[in-house]
Amino acid sequence: MKFLDIHDNNFNAEFAKILSRSEETNREVEQVVLDIISAVKNSGDTAVLEYTNRFDRLKAKSVSELEISKKEIETAFKQSEPEAIQALELAVKRIRAFHEKQKSQTWISTEEPEIMLGQMVTPLQSVGIYVPGGKASYPSSVIMNAVPAKVAGVSEIIMVVPTPDGEINPYVLVAAALSGVDRIYQIGGAQAVAALAYGTKTIPKVDKITGPGNIYVATAKKLVFGQVGIDMIAGPSEILVINDGSGNPSHIATDLLSQAEHDELASSILITTKRSFGESVAAEVETQLKSLSRERIARQSWEKYGAIIIAGSLEEAIEFSNKIAPEHLELAVNDPFAILTKIKNAGAIFMGHFTPEAAGDYIAGPNHTLPTGGTARFFSPLSVEDFVKKSSILCFSEKGLKQLGPAIVKIAKLEGLEAHGKSVSTRNK
Repeated sequence: MKFLDIHDNNFNAEFAKILSRSEETNREVEQVVLDIISAVKNSGDTAVLEYTNRFDRLKAKSVSELEISKKEIETAFKQSEPEAIQALELAVKRIRAFHEKQKSQTWISTEEPEIMLGQMVTPLQSVGIYVPGGKASYPSSVIMNAVPAKVAGVSEIIMVVPTPDGEINPYVLVAAALSGVDRIYQIGGAQAVAALAYGTKTIPKVDKITGPGNIYVATAKKLVFGQVGIDMIAGPSEILVINDGSGNPSHIATDLLSQAEHDELASSILITTKRSFGESVAAEVETQLKSLSRERIARQSWEKYGAIIIAGSLEEAIEFSNKIAPEHLELAVNDPFAILTKIKNAGAIFMGHFTPEAAGDYIAGPNHTLPTGGTARFFSPLSVEDFVKKSSILCFSEKGLKQLGPAIVKIAKLEGLEAHGKSVSTRNK
């Protein structure tokens, strides 16, 4: 963990080491992924089966064996604690309610006589959602990807999830059923992405792929973009906490560790105007680390990519945050609403001392699939908008075309596109 002062001469150099933490898609990884994509594109199910059996240590004889059956989902419900199912049901209900508010409608404007303009909103036909299944299983990721797709009106949702050694978390299946997932396949990695992008005899081709994964999954999504749509290229998780010296250091320490325990590349940063508060948080983090079941992961993340930064004022802290554009931003200050409008770049903003980032991860309502690695400067959280497409509508009467015809012909002439102009002028004779 780095203890830094924003005014130190070496601050930028030291902090740059944290910013460079992301797994870069090197040529070796990219070539491996390209080979997998090519194999799946050319050999379909045969390649998917071979890679899945090899990487996840399975013994399936066909891809159809890798599809989760209704009976397996029923078994998952029986294996799950009733209280856990209730919690997942509450999460689905709240997340659906939040995303319902994001829906946009088809509209038509007839403000101009003889001219009708508008926009038609159409849901995607099919979507593939990738759910991690390696170091941990995340039913919350299922809900966050499937529910907005369902709200948008997507006809078919295909879920892929790797199951090393054939093991799958029953709560992932429960979450899928509660969220409206139509089909589930026990495949992961670049081969799953390629199968969804190009389709095979068994696995349907989809219009868009969403959901996080490791460097091979992220690289595969990047390489198939254009063949299908994707949500974003997700990097390691991150949290930035802005603090004015108020609040409980123990609470802040817990919030920082909630990201550090994700994986070794996660980044947890506190920027505070009070050095003594930062020192108390550092001590709390060390104490709490010892009791975490994922201590090794969290400690490696904290020691390599964690930081406590001292700022001269909240204004300096906010300016720093806007440059970083964090995935998760906690405003752990006495009056978060006083500085909210100054925040320009953040995936999600958690206001005050009693809004921990974990509330947004699971049950608050907003989506937890957020832009990472500074991409909150231009990306937004996953939403219903990601699962629809929009078509412009134009309708001119004969009189309407005559009204705008001369200007259309003039601009076509400026661009040297004679046929464009003639397509209008021949109608306006």
